[in-house]
Amino acid sequence: MPPAKPNKDIAEITTSPTDYSYAELTADSVTDAVTLADECALAISYNGINHAVMMVSPSFVEDFITGFSLSNALIDASDEIYDIQLERKGDALNAQVTLSNRAFWALKEHRRQLAGTSGCGLCGVEALDQALPALKPLPISPLPPAEHLIELRQRIGAQQQLGRTSGALHAALLVDAQGEIQLCREDIGRHNALDKLIGALQNNAIDTQHGFAVITSRCSLELIQKAVRAGIRTLVSLSAPTALSVQWARRHNLNLIHLPHHSSPRVFSPAPTRPSSR
Repeated sequence: MPPAKPNKDIAEITTSPTDYSYAELTADSVTDAVTLADECALAISYNGINHAVMMVSPSFVEDFITGFSLSNALIDASDEIYDIQLERKGDALNAQVTLSNRAFWALKEHRRQLAGTSGCGLCGVEALDQALPALKPLPISPLPPAEHLIELRQRIGAQQQLGRTSGALHAALLVDAQGEIQLCREDIGRHNALDKLIGALQNNAIDTQHGFAVITSRCSLELIQKAVRAGIRTLVSLSAPTALSVQWARRHNLNLIHLPHHSSPRVFSPAPTRPSSR
């Protein structure tokens, strides 16, 4: 009996781009809206066995699953995937993958040595409740003064000692209540850089109620979760946040600010009270 073809009818899985309102951190608090990238937690099960959960963009998901299966040596060829059934529930996407008998045997052997990867920050997690955990909201806190963000990009560059020489490191920094950079931690992994900063805050008993943290990487959900768990009240990102990041930041009272290259700082959380101009 020939294997079934993978399920290609997943139009209902992907979502249309959504505009999110923001207020510029300026005296007149101009409001506008911008389209943000979507992300969701993808749980992959092979022949009924949970294998991994990772954050992905919910487009071309079947291509991702095939590529993931091949690059992780779970299959030798795409025809060893007999079927892919996708179901989306809220922020989570479940993929039930049916493999050939040979590939499934190889999978069980592979699981004994599964080490995970660092790219998405969640690879190797086997339960969606770990990817989308219940977190305690932060106390509502005031936004930092706009002047503390002036020339912040240039000041960060001066602090990145390793990054200046290699050009290949992310950074996470703490700006104190006076607007001065107090700590800088660097790493090849963006999650690692923030973890290093959180560790430094804990090890040095530094109060996180005042000032704010800065990340030089894109702002995706797992970094929001790390900040909330660490009690960081305000997170500034040099790259635009994802749509899910904004939703979770607003839900958990985390002040979330994007610092574009050539525009005023954009406050995505808390949500602007003024109506958007779009």
